[in-house]
Amino acid sequence: MELEDDSSSSLESRMRGKVFGGRGPKHRDKDEGSKAQFPATTEGFPLGPCFRMAGAWAWLWMDGAWAWWWIAVACVWLWMAGPWAWWWMAGAWAWLWTAGAWAWWWMAGPWAWLWMAGACAWWCHISMKGDSARDSSANRHFEDLNDPLLPPSSTSDADSQVIATNVKKTNLMTVMKDLGLERHSKEKLSLSKILQIDDKTLNEEPDKSKSDLPWYFMKKLMMVNVTARNIKHVKQLRSNSDDASKTTDIDYEDMLEISNSEDMVNPLDVITALFLCSDGFVQQEMALKMSMCQFSVPLLLPNCDSQQCTLMLWAMRDIVKQYRPEALSESKGFTEERIVLSNLPMISFVRLGECSLSKSETLNKLLSNSQQYHDIFVHRNMECGNSPRRISNGLTEITWYLPCGNKNIDIFSQPVAVANLRGDIKSFETQYAFLCQTSAAVFVFLDKLDAKCTSNLLSTRTHKAQTFLVFNNNKQINVRTLKEVSRKLGLTKNNIIIRNKNVNDVDVVNFLREEVSDMMSKTDRKMSIEEMADVAHELGIWVDEDSPECQRAKKHADAITADIKDPLTFKEQQLPLQGQIWKELTSLEKEEFRLRKLGSENIETYKSDLKEKKNRLRQKQNSTNMSNTLSCFINALSLQQKERSYFLKWMRINLDNMSCIKLSGLRKLYKEKWKSSENKEIKQLDQQLTNSSLGTEHFFREMGQIYKASRSLSVTDPSRQQLNHLPELCAQLLLDGFPLELVDGDASHIPLQWVSDVLSQLNYMVRPKNKILVVTVLGVQSTGKSTLLNTMFGVQFAVSSGRCTRGAFMLLIKVHEEFKRVLNCDFIVIIDTEGLKSPELAQLDNSYEHDNELATLVVGLSDLTIVNIAMENLTEMKDILQIVVHAFLRMKEVGKKRKCHFVHQNVSDVSAHEKNLRDRKLLLQQLDEMTQAAARMEKKEEFKSFTDVMEYNPNTGNCYIPGLWNGNPPMAPVNAGYSEAVYELKKNIIQLLAKCNSSENDIIDFKEWMRSLWNAVKHENFIFSFRNSLVADAYMRLCTEFNKWEWEFKKEMYIWSTNAETKISNFGTVAAESQTFRMDELFLSLKTEAKKVLYEWEEKLLENLTQYFTQTEGQVHLVEGHRAEFENSAKGLRRELENSVLYQLSAAAEIRQGMVEIDRIKENHTKEIEKAVCALINECRKKKIKMSDEQLEKEFNKMWNEILKKIPFSEQKPTDVFNKVSRCLRTNLSNKGSHANELLSQKELQDCGREPFKYKPEGFFKKWEHHVNLWLNAQDHILASQRRADSIIEVCKMSIIEKMAKKSDYHDAYIQEILNIIDERLQNDTDVKTDIQFEVDLKQHICGFAARNFLVMHQYFLQTNDPYRCLMKNKEKFCADFKDVFHERDQCQKKAEEFADQCLKPAVEDRVNRILGLNITEEMLKCQDFSTRINFQYSILLDLHLKQTFEDFLSYTNSYERYVKDWILKRIEKHFLSSSKLFKFEDQLLESSIDSIENAIQKAMKDTNLMTFVTDICKELEDKLVISQDALGAFMILNNANWEQFADSLTKCLKDMKEDLSDKFKKTSIQTKLENLHMKPQNELFIKVIGCGKQCPFCWVPCDAGGKAHNEHSASLHRPEGLGRYRKIATQKLVTDLCSSNVISKRPFCCQQTKNQPYPYKRYKDIFPDWKISPDVSLEASDYWKYVMTKYNQDFATAYNAKPAEIPKTWESISCEQAAESLKESFRHKDPALQSQKDATQSPGVSHRQRLKELHKRFKQLFL
Repeated sequence: MELEDDSSSSLESRMRGKVFGGRGPKHRDKDEGSKAQFPATTEGFPLGPCFRMAGAWAWLWMDGAWAWWWIAVACVWLWMAGPWAWWWMAGAWAWLWTAGAWAWWWMAGPWAWLWMAGACAWWCHISMKGDSARDSSANRHFEDLNDPLLPPSSTSDADSQVIATNVKKTNLMTVMKDLGLERHSKEKLSLSKILQIDDKTLNEEPDKSKSDLPWYFMKKLMMVNVTARNIKHVKQLRSNSDDASKTTDIDYEDMLEISNSEDMVNPLDVITALFLCSDGFVQQEMALKMSMCQFSVPLLLPNCDSQQCTLMLWAMRDIVKQYRPEALSESKGFTEERIVLSNLPMISFVRLGECSLSKSETLNKLLSNSQQYHDIFVHRNMECGNSPRRISNGLTEITWYLPCGNKNIDIFSQPVAVANLRGDIKSFETQYAFLCQTSAAVFVFLDKLDAKCTSNLLSTRTHKAQTFLVFNNNKQINVRTLKEVSRKLGLTKNNIIIRNKNVNDVDVVNFLREEVSDMMSKTDRKMSIEEMADVAHELGIWVDEDSPECQRAKKHADAITADIKDPLTFKEQQLPLQGQIWKELTSLEKEEFRLRKLGSENIETYKSDLKEKKNRLRQKQNSTNMSNTLSCFINALSLQQKERSYFLKWMRINLDNMSCIKLSGLRKLYKEKWKSSENKEIKQLDQQLTNSSLGTEHFFREMGQIYKASRSLSVTDPSRQQLNHLPELCAQLLLDGFPLELVDGDASHIPLQWVSDVLSQLNYMVRPKNKILVVTVLGVQSTGKSTLLNTMFGVQFAVSSGRCTRGAFMLLIKVHEEFKRVLNCDFIVIIDTEGLKSPELAQLDNSYEHDNELATLVVGLSDLTIVNIAMENLTEMKDILQIVVHAFLRMKEVGKKRKCHFVHQNVSDVSAHEKNLRDRKLLLQQLDEMTQAAARMEKKEEFKSFTDVMEYNPNTGNCYIPGLWNGNPPMAPVNAGYSEAVYELKKNIIQLLAKCNSSENDIIDFKEWMRSLWNAVKHENFIFSFRNSLVADAYMRLCTEFNKWEWEFKKEMYIWSTNAETKISNFGTVAAESQTFRMDELFLSLKTEAKKVLYEWEEKLLENLTQYFTQTEGQVHLVEGHRAEFENSAKGLRRELENSVLYQLSAAAEIRQGMVEIDRIKENHTKEIEKAVCALINECRKKKIKMSDEQLEKEFNKMWNEILKKIPFSEQKPTDVFNKVSRCLRTNLSNKGSHANELLSQKELQDCGREPFKYKPEGFFKKWEHHVNLWLNAQDHILASQRRADSIIEVCKMSIIEKMAKKSDYHDAYIQEILNIIDERLQNDTDVKTDIQFEVDLKQHICGFAARNFLVMHQYFLQTNDPYRCLMKNKEKFCADFKDVFHERDQCQKKAEEFADQCLKPAVEDRVNRILGLNITEEMLKCQDFSTRINFQYSILLDLHLKQTFEDFLSYTNSYERYVKDWILKRIEKHFLSSSKLFKFEDQLLESSIDSIENAIQKAMKDTNLMTFVTDICKELEDKLVISQDALGAFMILNNANWEQFADSLTKCLKDMKEDLSDKFKKTSIQTKLENLHMKPQNELFIKVIGCGKQCPFCWVPCDAGGKAHNEHSASLHRPEGLGRYRKIATQKLVTDLCSSNVISKRPFCCQQTKNQPYPYKRYKDIFPDWKISPDVSLEASDYWKYVMTKYNQDFATAYNAKPAEIPKTWESISCEQAAESLKESFRHKDPALQSQKDATQSPGVSHRQRLKELHKRFKQLFL
């Protein structure tokens, strides 16, 4: 006879009887406990040590003292058997063979039995000692505190507790070990452990061992997959197929044997084990998911070792059900309630003895209609359902039948609970008693009827529940016995159901349905599960909610929620800060940025008024004391983690219960009013429905508000300090798995400081493991977004109580350590958002704007966005996609190309993917069209397709998901296809995330993105207002790196050009006499080499850029859009340097070529003098008289005068510099037309450049226009042109000064280079349109100034190189040499000193002056102030702030470039005066030159005469030192020194020369040194920091963008336009408007570009497309300039001949420290180097004031 699943234990009993001597079913009562304890091992003991075997045998057959009697009988039988034992053994041989390991014991003969009996006795003796020791405890009550699987309770039933502890642990722990849960018996499974992302997420391989089964089940269950209980593993699947395939022989006996089920695991055992090994929150989640799958849920959870069970009240607390009873079917209403609170009749089903009818399968049929069958309860015909239950006997499960209101579908018209007890009620009387006392009826399934046993067992327990007997076979039923039992139990005919041959399963189910329906209609016995806890306590059953942590948390929660009557009233009284005040604050904050209600009021005054209103509201918030409710809530959050988690869960449960009741009543009223009431009344009800929502998010929101309000208090204020810990509490909750409200759903606003500080604390807690990836879902409201996330990640976003998600919530999911190498992150952040196109917001004017803001925000924060599209909402899909496309476009524009995945819900066709190919193509086409439309709106028409702004593949980027429910709710389980499709989606998402640059994203980056995005979306125009610190940081890192490469390029080219010029300067000299090529050949060679070096360095720069953008660190992908700019800058730098170098080489070559003739003349003169001196020496020696030095000098002077008369000195013709410059200027303007020539002819160049340049309009109309513009406060073209002219003049002056420092001759290349600078500047400056008159006047002015300076330089050159002067300069030297030669004195020492002092020393000093400027510049670039343009702006403004002098501010605002030049020069002087760096540079250069000379001397030591020796030295130094030819020629005449002695003396003289030069350098002032340098470091630094030189077209703040070739100009900080001389028309008062405020207002502006017509500030980019003026990120951003204008208002007015401005009130309250802080804040958004440590390293409450003081101190040391 086939046994049902609940009788599987009888199979074990029979097998045990077969093996152990015939203890069959009649001994079942006694063996029931054994079966429960050790079911898996009774099929045959494994081999093992004898003590273990004997002990197990004794334990299995004996209880307590009975062991001694059994041993005695066994011993007598063994000894008395004598010879019969051998016959018995022979006869039993075959049987023993089948007994496995026991054969050895039987065959060993009597001695084995004797030995075994002794062992048994010993074992039992030990066991009994242990029992007696335990039994001696008071009242025989005990609790094994070391057993982690015992439920938490302090009391228990003594009778069920007296069990051998050692065996107990062996049994349950063995099962746990088999399932891989042994460790979790103590360390309970937590949700964070279960939900973490690991390799199993992507692994689809079948489970290979039993230890994989729990994780397989849990993985499937968390994704609400109804196949979760199908847990057969690979070993089971392969065993049968493998054995069958290996042989063709059939072992029929083996086929008939009962298969070994050792490797099979019953699903109920897995479920029981997991519940025993999980904490309360995992149990709750499991119960919820099981209920969604329509699985039965544990009601009473057994512990097979302790014989104790637990009522799973807490585990079922989260289950909320919706159903429609018969009474509401017509009205289409529904009932929604938490299932543990529902008062329902419960019908219980139990088994008595053996029963061949499958009780669980019958129940499944009972609760399923013909169209919708589902296996609610596990039964034997399910996969692994026939495997033995090892630990789940005694498990009582519960499920609910809930009607849907359709009579054709509903089985029962009223809801009912159904309980099912696993196992025989004789073994589980406690569970049976519980069911009898809580149920309306108990159906007892049985095969045999024992009058005494049945009556006694059932009669004592049926005083509350009605009893029904269900018999499977009438053959074993005695009529007399049935009558007796019926009489004793009071049963009627309807209470007895007998299944005979004429009754099939369908009939039985129908009978049961009739009885259940009839009973439900008559009974008034209804009880909620919560009420069952009292019954459980009476029976000694533990309740999971009885744990101390749970109860304490419940008390805390009840204390808060008990007094809540009306949610709206409660929020107004107990949570007041988030009410009207908060909504007004959010409205004011947005108005600060949007200025929609500005009207004609002054912008800054209006913003000041808004700020005052905000301050008053904050003061009002601070004046409100923290309510007792919030105080209790915060105190409860400070509890231990477990207790805190219970508290929040209780809070949510209580609040949901209350909201459910309140919302139910409002919905009913809404339904009543809907048809009859006016629209106004309906709107009021809508608002009530919204306001009646109350959840834990409202308490956290209140925490955030009180925290934010406290930030406006003093740092030392106790009220503020008491709240500093709140972000830490919330950050800990995030780590515990609770969601954080990111966007306030009621106010549609981000509490920025609160969320930022929470994230900072979170980062502090987890660092360095703080890398994150972000996933967001977007879609229409009520399309299952939260359900999708919950299913995909197993999380707990709220989907119950009829409340849709409002705002946005974020939640953390941990990534397993081993899986981090795949995702390269530590956490995945899940963001659940409010549904777009919300009906509640549809009636509002700004609903589209709200959706746009939300979409932009969450898309910007996400690495991957899931766009959820429900097929029934296709009409709204286009609007949603348009919003999403706008968001994606904005992210692409600011440097983020996000990933996108479309999810199409409610598509159940298996061919959906193929059939929807056309739809996907159409979708992509629509997306492309929307992208183009959005691009036109955003003025970014270069984006043509959706894939331009988004990483999206139409083939892989779409997922089709069937409907959630498989059938009609509420009895429908979750669709398996839904779960599987979501699992596939999850795998795809994980794979996509693995491709993200997650190493660049950490929590602080996420916080900064959030801050920047939110500040941007608060403006109406997102793109032009976006200022993201991460993008700015990445841009600044790129600028810093590029500046380094750029400087290396320029430095190398400067050194190269210096050496090349040195070569040219030495051309045709003694050092180059051996050269065979001409000057033009040398120039051509150097020119070719220069181009080669330049192109090599250009390629190197481009390669550096390529490598930079391939790295994964540094957020480089954010600045990919600037790549082309820097590539163009590299190419532009090469062109600029090429022009400069070729100009220098050309000028040097031509100048040197002109010097050749002069050198020849001077050389001839020297030779004439040398010949005359030699003749005089011979003449004097012929006199053969001793002549004194006076006589020799007299003779020399006589000879000198005579020879000078003979030498023809032709005076050098000076170059007409003005004429040459004028000719170059005419050539430059020749293509400008005849008018330019006319203008040139009106002035003489000699008269130009004498006075400062002043651009004056010509003609009456232009003069009138100029005055009108000044009066109208319009942008004046004349002032703009004057500023541009001043800038160009400054740059040209620097170039002129550098050329004069070389002290060379004039060359036309110099003026051509200057004219090129002017042309380039005028051509690049498109903001200021200039006419030909302006250009001619400016060029004449600069050329006149340059010509005058070049003339002075030329005259000095002529004087220096005049042959007569050079000859006269050496007269005394020639005379001294004449005397020495005449007296035949040794000249070695003297000539060595002369060569060192006259030839080498000037050359070395010149070399130092050529290179020292390079070293100074490089040293200054290492300073933070000059590393980037933004750093420079920050430093100079902070220096101004520290000096606090009006004259400096006036100079900076009106003569920016001149002030900057002076500031840089002073900064250089300050830097090197305070250190010895400059001396070190000079010593290094000096040392290098001396080393080069010494090396040259060593190489020339092979020569044989002095002339060759000196010549070789000069050759060796030809590209390093420029040795004066005059000095060298004078040195060589009359020189009779021995070259070897000369070399020795020269080496010694070098040391003296070095000391002399070193002393000279130390005594020379830094100002003199800077004047003598060939490269002026102040000029080089100025060019570097001045950048493109562009200034804001409104407030004239300089552009600080990186690179010269940037496409867009920008400034970090704008200033009031009054500082740029603008004033009001009527009052002549200076204006206070800032252009960063004007660009978001409706104000117009006028300028020449608008033809002096009003034009909206908001559309300024139409006029100035290459400028980006970002609105201030806060009202405090421009506090620096507000402070300056407020302090020096009168001074500026006097200087500008205007009246003082009307200063807004809030400006007057800005302190000096606040101004400096705002300066730091404005620039820190773009430069990470200016940031202090990340916010995570400090608590949110850390004082900014202290950091500011430290900053002041540092800069005072630098500047003052």
